[in-house]
Amino acid sequence: MNKIPSVNLEDFLSGDVERKQKFINEIGNAYENIGFVALKGHFLGEQLVDDLYDEIKKFFELPIDVKQKYEIPGIGGQRGYVSFGKESAKGKKEGDLKEFWHFGQYVEDNPKLESEYPGNVNVEELAKFNDVGKQTYKMLEKTAKYVLRALSLHLGLEETYFDQYIKNGNSILRPIHYPPIKEEPKGAVRAAAHGDINLITLLMGAHGKGLQVQNHEGEWIDAIAQPDELMINVGDMLSRHSNNKLKSTIHRVVNPPKELWGTSRYSIPFFMHPISEMKLDVLENCIDENNPKQFEDITAGEFLNERLRELGLIK
Repeated sequence: MNKIPSVNLEDFLSGDVERKQKFINEIGNAYENIGFVALKGHFLGEQLVDDLYDEIKKFFELPIDVKQKYEIPGIGGQRGYVSFGKESAKGKKEGDLKEFWHFGQYVEDNPKLESEYPGNVNVEELAKFNDVGKQTYKMLEKTAKYVLRALSLHLGLEETYFDQYIKNGNSILRPIHYPPIKEEPKGAVRAAAHGDINLITLLMGAHGKGLQVQNHEGEWIDAIAQPDELMINVGDMLSRHSNNKLKSTIHRVVNPPKELWGTSRYSIPFFMHPISEMKLDVLENCIDENNPKQFEDITAGEFLNERLRELGLIK
């Protein structure tokens, strides 16, 4: 496969049995073959998208000493600001050429989880920043819920199978700024080749070149969404849970050609995580004679901690 398929969530939500099944087949096949789709018909309004980009640009333009006020020690970068070059891909010693912010879950009706998750960090200098971030988080979480419902049906599960695990899940909204490149990077790229940790990732801002996906033949292909589309990919947790039936695809953000080094790039992924107690044990109906169980039993929380250590975000 050398092109990212495009699907429309409105088909799944239409109330029409045939359109719903068409969406399930299309997204299921895409995730079995390349692990990425471009999705139309999501819940993010154009105005909210514009507002979010305005706010994150204002934040990343703040002086470095102001931004560093919001870099919270001891939480593995799970909330607030993470400064330039702090994160590296698994197996890479060079830090990625990016800085980013993390919005986390807004817990409802669960004091235990509320005490476990770090609190969201308020930016005093920007009155709308946190509110716009929260609205975006909620709309992407809602979109992700219906994508996972379609995948549940594709895997032969109850439609609402994932609902109990993603409610109050440890999901993250990450606005990223790739600053202008000032000199020849020594082995570093904007984001080195990696797979995502979580269940699925919903990406805003894949409209220009930069994001590339590795297909099954090992070729790198450009993943470019239309302005009204989100790029959505399978993460390692879902790949593991489905015994690699749904593919977590290696992807990267390459440096632009030299004539564009002076430009910033913004990208906003939403990493859909379940609650930490979710068992990622391989689903029984994804095991057969031709597909024996490939992964050891582990919980989502254990898997996340393992991977954050590999990324250098927790020691």
